[in-house]
Amino acid sequence: MPQEQYAHHRGAMPGSEGPQVYKVGIYGWRKRCLYFFVLLLMILILVNLAMTIWILKVMNFTIDGMGNLRITEKGLKLEGDSEFLQPLYAKEIQSRPGNALYFKSARNVTVNILNDQTKVLTQLITGPKAVEAYGQKFEVKTVSGKLLFSADNNEVVVGAERLRVLGAEGTVFPKSIETPNVRADPFKELRLESPTRSLVMEAPKGVEINAEAGNMEATCRTELRLESKDGEIKLDAARIKLPRLPHGSYTPTGARQKVFEICVCANGRLFLSQAGTGSTCQINTSVCL
Repeated sequence: MPQEQYAHHRGAMPGSEGPQVYKVGIYGWRKRCLYFFVLLLMILILVNLAMTIWILKVMNFTIDGMGNLRITEKGLKLEGDSEFLQPLYAKEIQSRPGNALYFKSARNVTVNILNDQTKVLTQLITGPKAVEAYGQKFEVKTVSGKLLFSADNNEVVVGAERLRVLGAEGTVFPKSIETPNVRADPFKELRLESPTRSLVMEAPKGVEINAEAGNMEATCRTELRLESKDGEIKLDAARIKLPRLPHGSYTPTGARQKVFEICVCANGRLFLSQAGTGSTCQINTSVCL
């Protein structure tokens, strides 16, 4: 620092030897400390400036944005993989044209739809073991808007023209099912089974069971009942076989005949009786007991 000296001339006084000079400024160790602090301040300014330039370069700050984040007229544009450590609030999230949009998480991905009071109305949770959806109604539609599947508290609607079940064990319905048609795939068997309870088929205008290119079997452990309250039961076929009907007693004389007549008991039971010149049903009434 420049050293300023001011000379103060006083009037001649008795006994004075001449004018006295007073030095004004910083000298000695104070001056060296001041220079040191100024130099330290300049070093800190340069380091701060270098760090700022380095951060701007590493983070790729530009006029349009920072790094993979770009500020556009429609909002923010993010390129590449991104990681969000806190909740993300956005009106719309979309990928680049022609590219897919991926959501990845180590545990689950949760999508919440809130109302004005921040109450959850609809929630979708995709976890490591299941995909859960909470809402008043769930719908799946085609691109044209046709309903394929719908589910709510009252019913589940399948709007597709055909519902296929590919499981080896079929489909289990704990309660009733309503459908106009139950059909198996071509060259596949159709089996309706109730392992521990009864199987009931009802229709106000009739139930039709048709096997166009194969056999139809009805098997039960105890009784198989065909009942018509107001109509009739019609068996229309070129041949009708009842191989396990009980037989009546045979005549002890002569060879056994191969022609029998079908007899009906009063309780509706059928049995076979050896044919003769006349009816032999009366002879074998013990079968009806």
